[in-house]
Amino acid sequence: MKPQLIAAALLLLSVTAKSQIIEPDSTQKLKEVTIRGYYNPQILLRSVSAVSLIDSTSLQNQQNSSLVSTFNTVPGVRMEERSPGSYRLSLRGSLLRSPFGIRNIKIYIDDFPLTDAGGNTYLNALDISAIAAIEIYKGPEASIFGASTGGTVLLNPRNLDHNSISASITAGSYGLFHQSAEIVQRFKNYSFSFNEGTMTSDGYRQNSAMKRNYFQTFHQWDYSAKGRLKAFVFYSDLNYQTPGGLTASQLEQNPRLARPQTNTLPSAITQKAAIYNQTVFSGISNTYQFNNHFKHVVSLFATYTDFKNPFITNYEKRYESTFGLRTFLDYNLTLNDDKLDVQLGVESAKTRSQIKNFNNDAGEPGAMQAADDLGAYQNFAFLRFNFSMSQKLLLELASSVNFYHYQYESFFPNVIASQKRNFKAQFMPKMAASYLLSSVFSLRASVSKGYAAPTIAEVRSSDNNINNNLQAEYGWNYEFGFRYKSPNNGFYLNGSLFKYHLTNAIVRRLNSNDTEYFINAGGTKQTGLELETALWIFQNNSSWLKGLQWKSNYTYSHFRFDNYTIGSLDFSGNKLTGVPGNIWLNSLDFQFKKGLYLFAQHNYTDAIPLNDTNTVFAGKYHLIELKTGVRNIKIKRLKLDVFLGLNNLLNQNYSLGNDLNAANGRYFNPAASRNFYTGLTAKL
Repeated sequence: MKPQLIAAALLLLSVTAKSQIIEPDSTQKLKEVTIRGYYNPQILLRSVSAVSLIDSTSLQNQQNSSLVSTFNTVPGVRMEERSPGSYRLSLRGSLLRSPFGIRNIKIYIDDFPLTDAGGNTYLNALDISAIAAIEIYKGPEASIFGASTGGTVLLNPRNLDHNSISASITAGSYGLFHQSAEIVQRFKNYSFSFNEGTMTSDGYRQNSAMKRNYFQTFHQWDYSAKGRLKAFVFYSDLNYQTPGGLTASQLEQNPRLARPQTNTLPSAITQKAAIYNQTVFSGISNTYQFNNHFKHVVSLFATYTDFKNPFITNYEKRYESTFGLRTFLDYNLTLNDDKLDVQLGVESAKTRSQIKNFNNDAGEPGAMQAADDLGAYQNFAFLRFNFSMSQKLLLELASSVNFYHYQYESFFPNVIASQKRNFKAQFMPKMAASYLLSSVFSLRASVSKGYAAPTIAEVRSSDNNINNNLQAEYGWNYEFGFRYKSPNNGFYLNGSLFKYHLTNAIVRRLNSNDTEYFINAGGTKQTGLELETALWIFQNNSSWLKGLQWKSNYTYSHFRFDNYTIGSLDFSGNKLTGVPGNIWLNSLDFQFKKGLYLFAQHNYTDAIPLNDTNTVFAGKYHLIELKTGVRNIKIKRLKLDVFLGLNNLLNQNYSLGNDLNAANGRYFNPAASRNFYTGLTAKL
């Protein structure tokens, strides 16, 4: 797959698009696309950031029981799921640090940070039905969102602007069952929502069943013409089995196997390997508009997680609690066609982790191996200037200063009195600009610094040692991009070209007994190209085919290790582990009369290096997914949607979530073969 040919084809399309677009009826024209951001809504065309939006339509077209296919529609983004419920998320190669879970990416839900002070995010705790839209900011956004080198994700819950009651049920292959319900009630100055969801799956492989019970409530009170109070709470009870990695020969023998026993280690089934995660999250925020120029926002948030992980070599128990605050003052001034926006704020969070490891006696905790108490303290202040001149030029100057330290105390097997490790304060600036060459075409450029200290899960990894030698990673990102949308919004093109040089990149290594540890890998040089297109090929309300939209997204990643040596081994110049060189995604959305639709999607993913030496690769694959159904079936006041979906139509053998640098060749976590799902949604 030649990246030059793909890029040329998409760029040629932008030149010829006008002649291929059929003018839709004026009532069907799309609204101007805006992003919510964290501060004020902004027209996407003028944004200075490499941001992509997953809106409600995109969410509807994908399977409603998993976020994997949804995230993987965005160029520069890769989500993996080694077994149901086991998410890993990468923005521009940040997967390198994540054996499981999500690290090095900052995630917010509404006004509240979902990422704890230790750098970890339990995105899999959420039920997808509670999310209305997703904004993904790729590359360093540390100037306003704090420490990260991968990027930032903003999750937007559903609006509380109208009364509604809805419920959904989905069932499918391998014991899939997903049920959700929501009620939204709006009064004069107060509105609220309640969401609940249950999901279960037997999984494709042995020892890969999962179950999640989820409850969420969101409240909003406009207590005056100037003030608004919001409260957000969710509870998640998630457990999923972990089948473990297979070798190439085991994969060939039977991809549905769980990790078998060896001469020295028991099997995943014997050890009842699994994750048990109970999380409570709560947040309250207040927004007060003093006058036309000044606004103040303050958010308080807290999380408690009870985490258990029976693994092959040990049984880990973690009790994590997080408390934090985010507040900022917003000032805006408009003079004719010029506008100034300024935000000054701070974010502070503390996470305490009490970690105990025991022998794993067939799924039960045995004799204690280790006991430690760690605390992570993440604080940063930020200042952002946004200048809009003549409604054409947009300049952004922003920076934050980040303060991070952790404390630890060991109780077993050795007693170590409380110790503290400070990291140097880090300034993380961003300079960016966008310019409207016309009302439909914009250019943008940015220079930004990313920084991420090691997470608590990396400092105290599964080898039960506290690694005080691990350094923070940092780097500079240089980026150029453009956006084009046709006057009738029938065609959209977004392109980004970036170069990112990361120093002290943190990578995962494994001991012979499969316990992990982390090291600094010298650095990485990451050059990438991302193209995102959407074209309405056909729109006509009077035809049996009301509309046909084509989307095509392409990612080219020339990511290489730099100055990375371990002893006599030199990995410099090798491909970055876990990152495919090319990903090309295409979809067709057919919209027929009477609410009938057909959505088809093809995902080509290039071969993936699985170890730092680049001696083992996961093969390239083609995934085809189909979804069809009927929307807005009206029975009096009730609206019904019915749907049927088919995944992996070509029955490809592939691994969606490889174990990087795995010990003894256990790299592969096979994904499900051809499978289906069907369901029903009802709304009042």
